[in-house]
Amino acid sequence: MSTAAASGFPFQLIATDLDGTLLRSDESVSQRTREALAAAAAAGAAHIVVTGRAVPWTRHILDDLGYQGLAVCGQGAQVYDAGEHRLLTAITLDRQLAAVALAKIEAEVGQLYLAASRAGLEGEVLVGPGYALHGSLPTAPLTDVSDLWAAPLNKIYIQHPTMTSDELAESARQAAGGFVTVAMAGEGIVELLPLGLTKATGLSLAARRLGLKSADTIAFGDMPNDIRMLTWSAHGVAMANAHPTLKAIATEVASSNEEDGIAEVLERLLSADAPQP
Repeated sequence: MSTAAASGFPFQLIATDLDGTLLRSDESVSQRTREALAAAAAAGAAHIVVTGRAVPWTRHILDDLGYQGLAVCGQGAQVYDAGEHRLLTAITLDRQLAAVALAKIEAEVGQLYLAASRAGLEGEVLVGPGYALHGSLPTAPLTDVSDLWAAPLNKIYIQHPTMTSDELAESARQAAGGFVTVAMAGEGIVELLPLGLTKATGLSLAARRLGLKSADTIAFGDMPNDIRMLTWSAHGVAMANAHPTLKAIATEVASSNEEDGIAEVLERLLSADAPQP
């Protein structure tokens, strides 16, 4: 029997998205949340970060947390061992299919603004003209679209000058859903991924390495790209700031990422399962 089960804590695996979930708007993790995760770990539960960010945009956050376990990055494409600083699995985007997908989407909605995440532990994020980047993470300029296809990719980001992200994601699915997976990870963040890839893909692989399964897992998220992760898990928690589609399928809705929603849920579970005097 696992330590978590023996202690009464109901889950052996805690899966958390980063942006809008574990991270506050300033990209920090509150002390209260750190302490709740540490208490859950002491009860025997493993914590896995599951993020749309590729490893290069995730590593500094993991290092700040003193995180030594597995992390699922790139919307499920990468399973990363933070303690050993190495990729255990990596799925790349078929560039030929991606080019066809882009052409089909642009035929329907007009010219897109583009960015792309290159594969690997040091993969750059290339940002083309007109693409509005969120935050201040490191990037490289994409001045020639042909450079998009020069090296393996995790994903392509697309934006449209007038469409909302929900509208663009739906149009992209209609035009190219047979060639790529389309994920909406936030306003201004629509991504083209390897066909069939979701966060649940990487989380299930990471869980298997730990000898765990969906029935052992509680997951936290805030955006449509978290839907498959939450439905894969035994208990799916949407943050108060979550997209309506995620709230609709969640087991429960917690307080927002700014209000320590993860900590509140974990504290409640830890308190409920603590031995009574």
